Amino acid sequence: MTGAAAPGPMPFREDPRGVLLHIRLTPKGGRDGFDGLATGADGKTALQARVRAAPEDGAANAALVELLAKTLKVRKSAVELVAGATARQKTLRISGEAADLVARLVRLCGT
Repeated sequence: MTGAAAPGPMPFREDPRGVLLHIRLTPKGGRDGFDGLATGADGKTALQARVRAAPEDGAANAALVELLAKTLKVRKSAVELVAGATARQKTLRISGEAADLVARLVRLCGT
C-alpha cells in the first residue's frame, strides 16, 4: 500500500470455516478480473469483480468462483456462493486457513 492513509473497511471477515467475502459482480464485463473496492449505498464495502460470462444458468457465478479460486490459489471446491445467487451483491465463503486467506485477500483488495 502506498501513502499514509489507513486502509478502510475490508469486504471480508473471518468465519469458522475460513473467510466470508462480499463481492459486487458485473457479468458480461468484457474481461475476467477485479476492479478494487466499492462502498454501496448501504455503507458496506465490496470487492468489485467482472466476468465475461452472461448471468444465465449460473454461468457468471461459476466464472466468479473460478476467478477467485485461481487468484487466491485455492481449489474451486473451497469457494462457495452462500448468498446472492441472482443478485449483483454476493457473499462467498472461502474455506481454509483464515490467517492465510486474509493475507491473500488484503493483497487482492489493496489500493
